[in-house]
Amino acid sequence: MDEEIHERVRDTIKSIPRGRVATYGDVADISKAPSPRLVGRILQEDGHDLPWQRVLKADGTCAPHLRDEQLQLLREEGVMSLDGKVNLREYRWEEARKEEPPGLF
Repeated sequence: MDEEIHERVRDTIKSIPRGRVATYGDVADISKAPSPRLVGRILQEDGHDLPWQRVLKADGTCAPHLRDEQLQLLREEGVMSLDGKVNLREYRWEEARKEEPPGLF
């Protein structure tokens, strides 16, 4: 894996403010990583010291095996969910919103 991309992804995740979330795709776009899957891989292999709970699937849900812990950590930051889904319109990180095509959300 390209070390520069790896560090850009880590830096992007570190930049997500408390009380905000981004999707794997948002992180990939901002960090210029080739895919959201790579973001997930980096989090899995080297994300223990990152605010990993702030990175969600594109539909605002958590990975099933992390769901309870992730939603609890997000609640502690003031990010609420309904039926396990975070409202991206309300809680999405402003930097990630800049990456959205107009009219998509």
